[in-house]
Amino acid sequence: MQLLFADASTGARSPSMVGQGRIGELIQAKPQARRQLLEEAAGISGLYSRRHEAELRLRGAETNLERLEDVTAQLSSQIESLKRQTRQATRFKSLSAGIRAHDAILLHLRWVEAKKVEAEATSALNQLTTAVAGRANEQMEAAKTQAVSGLKMPELRDEEVKAAALLQRLQIARRQLEDDAARMMRRRDELSRRLLQLAEDIRREEAMVADNSAILERLATEEAELSELLEFSGEEVAGARETMDEAAARLSESEATLTALTSERAEAAANRAQLERAITDLTDRRARLEKQIGEADSELNGISTRMAALPDPGEKREALDAAQNAEEEAYGAQESAEENLAEARRNEALTRQPVEAAKARLSEIETEARTIANMLSASAAAGDFTPLADLLSIEQGYETALGAVLGDDLEAPLQAEAQAHWHGNGDGADDPPLPAGCRPLSERVDAPPEVMRRLKQVGLVEDGEGQSLMRSLSPGQELVTKDGAVFRWDGYVKGADAPSAAALRLSQKNRLAALEGERREAEVTLEDVHQRQQQAGDEVRTVEGALSAAREAVRMAGRMVADARAALAEAERASGELVRRRDVVAETRSQLAGQLEDVAIRHEETEAQLAAAPDFSQLEQRLATQGAEVGRMRGELAEARARHDGLMRENDARKRRIVAIGQERASWENRAKGAEAQIATLRAREEEARDELEGLDEAPEELEDKRRQLTRELETAETARTAAADRLAEAEEAQREADRHAAKALADLAEAREKRGRAEERLVSARERREAAEARIGEVLEVAPMRPSA
Repeated sequence: MQLLFADASTGARSPSMVGQGRIGELIQAKPQARRQLLEEAAGISGLYSRRHEAELRLRGAETNLERLEDVTAQLSSQIESLKRQTRQATRFKSLSAGIRAHDAILLHLRWVEAKKVEAEATSALNQLTTAVAGRANEQMEAAKTQAVSGLKMPELRDEEVKAAALLQRLQIARRQLEDDAARMMRRRDELSRRLLQLAEDIRREEAMVADNSAILERLATEEAELSELLEFSGEEVAGARETMDEAAARLSESEATLTALTSERAEAAANRAQLERAITDLTDRRARLEKQIGEADSELNGISTRMAALPDPGEKREALDAAQNAEEEAYGAQESAEENLAEARRNEALTRQPVEAAKARLSEIETEARTIANMLSASAAAGDFTPLADLLSIEQGYETALGAVLGDDLEAPLQAEAQAHWHGNGDGADDPPLPAGCRPLSERVDAPPEVMRRLKQVGLVEDGEGQSLMRSLSPGQELVTKDGAVFRWDGYVKGADAPSAAALRLSQKNRLAALEGERREAEVTLEDVHQRQQQAGDEVRTVEGALSAAREAVRMAGRMVADARAALAEAERASGELVRRRDVVAETRSQLAGQLEDVAIRHEETEAQLAAAPDFSQLEQRLATQGAEVGRMRGELAEARARHDGLMRENDARKRRIVAIGQERASWENRAKGAEAQIATLRAREEEARDELEGLDEAPEELEDKRRQLTRELETAETARTAAADRLAEAEEAQREADRHAAKALADLAEAREKRGRAEERLVSARERREAAEARIGEVLEVAPMRPSA
């Protein structure tokens, strides 16, 4: 568009379009502007536009050529790089083929080894399965023998319990008979003492009735005397009241006069105090001005002295020498700080070994904890249910006892979907308590609510106590020792033996919990030694800071040396400053002298006013006389009031005493009536006690006949109970022998099952390694593994 307008010599500034002010602009234009106007008029301005456009295109072509050369050089370098990569790729292919062949051989050998291990594990598992079946048969035979031997136990226990119950009932009856005899003797003694006490009470009540008449007569006499005194006290009270009112009126007038005199004296004292304070303030101000003038004179004398003796350059040179000595000491402190830094760094290096040892101990504990956790995971029952053993938390040392009581029940879960599981059956509030002398196993175990009822019925006993406490067990209860010996309510006894698999698992869980505590202690130890290492590092940084401070001191000492050198030159300029300070102090002293003269004039005027003030000693005397008069009148009023109030209090006391006499008379009359009723009651009780005492005299002969009959029955029951206990002991010994055989068979079966479980784990592990080898072969070689042909 610009080229088009330029060729046509048209546009906003074209000579063919003349705007307002264009002629004046042409006259005042510079030569360059006039030339532009002539070129536009000649129609050649378009040539300039074309030349400018051609120059721009030429510059663009040159730029493109330069970029083309750069691209060509870059392509050449890329071609060389691709050639090198081609040679490397060829070499890589040949090496990859060799590596693939060796990998195939290695993977095949691993697969063959895994197949061999799997076959051995399968064979071992089959042998152990056969052994488990044999152990199971032996356990079934031992259990059958145990059940047969236990059939006769309930009947013998019932006989022994019945004989013991009969013996106990007879013993209780004999104790009750003896208690009845003792109670009768105590009752006879009690009745004898009661008869004596009742006779004494009757005599006391009769004496009280006799004393009441004398007391009532005395109260009537006192009441008559008090009534007579009240009748004659009215006139005396009225006279005391009139005297008290007159004294109060005189006191009011005297106090008004005293108040007026006090106000007049206070006003005079205030005026005098104000004049005295003004004199004191003026005196203090004059003293301050005199002190300031003295200070100004002293400073002028000092300035004159300093001007007479300007600072000696020798002193400045001495200060420069001291600064240089301080600089040398700073250099020495810097060298000492460097030595301390080296020592601190050596100490820091010594703290690294304890940190490494603490880290190693923590790693060892964590490794053991992971190993136990993996063992617990590997020995956990298969399936989607969590066994009870994983939900328990038992104190260390009681794992064997819990495993002996629950046994395989520890593997049962809580989920109702499982075939065998634990299910809550109430809180057992009505269950019988354990025998005295044993603690429930639930106190040592933190277990789910579903199993707590079972654990509450299991008692912990010491070795040797189970046999004696077993007879006190209720149905469903059992006793266990810390070593795993079990005593059940039905007579089943299992001796302490090696811990079961469940007990070992619980022990491992407790060990895992203990390792957690050791891990925390190791972490604390690591933190401690790490803190010491940090402290050593802080010491290094502190010494580094001290070294920096020493270096800063060296720099400051150098600055002080420079300042001392400058002070030597500054001494020459001191005289001019002293002259200016002398002029300022002289002007200040002149102003202070004028202020002192003004204060002296005001002080004289105030003293004249104080001398002309009236003397108020006469007011003081009048005030003292009036105060004494007021005090005397107050004493008279107090005496009149005290006499009036005393008479009123005496009359009130007499009235209260008359009321009290009436109440006391009624009380004594009621007490006399009560005493007569009490005498009748006591005589009736005395008759009843005599009748009961006569009936108790015939009872001892009947009790003696009953005691002889119970003694004969007790001897017969004791003989029967001893025979039943002997038969039961023989049967229990046979039962214990059968229980020992059954427990041994059960332990052998559990051991065989545990070995079979480990064999199954080895088989599963071997199968997983074989499958992993096959998967690796398929992933790397993309073929299925095959055994080599014979």
